[in-house]
Amino acid sequence: MEILVDTSVWIDYFRGGSESGKIDLLIDENLLAINDLILTELIPLLVIKKEYELIKRLKIIKNLKIKPDWNEIREYQIRCLRSGSSGIGIPDLMIAQNSIQHNVLVYSFDKHFDYMYDAEIGIRLYN
Repeated sequence: MEILVDTSVWIDYFRGGSESGKIDLLIDENLLAINDLILTELIPLLVIKKEYELIKRLKIIKNLKIKPDWNEIREYQIRCLRSGSSGIGIPDLMIAQNSIQHNVLVYSFDKHFDYMYDAEIGIRLYN
């Protein structure tokens, strides 16, 4: 099963963080996925740092097309608010929706995804 890797995990990976080994394993197993929202969060800083080879490598990862369903995103936000989780941004809700649409797991260090899981919106997380 493919795994949509969120920005927080990529940043840890680029810095050689403690979870780097998991990403290397997912690369070896060809299980990684990304989307244009995550790329848009990552690429500007990589351009500034002149990390062009890294950008090139990110762009060859399977890209899950984002098809926003705004009614669904609003429903996710309502469920999160009802479960006591406020402050979840639209980008995280879009990433969650993207993962559900493509039936993939989400790998993130951002606690918002745990809150969305608890709100039972249908997101599945990679541990």
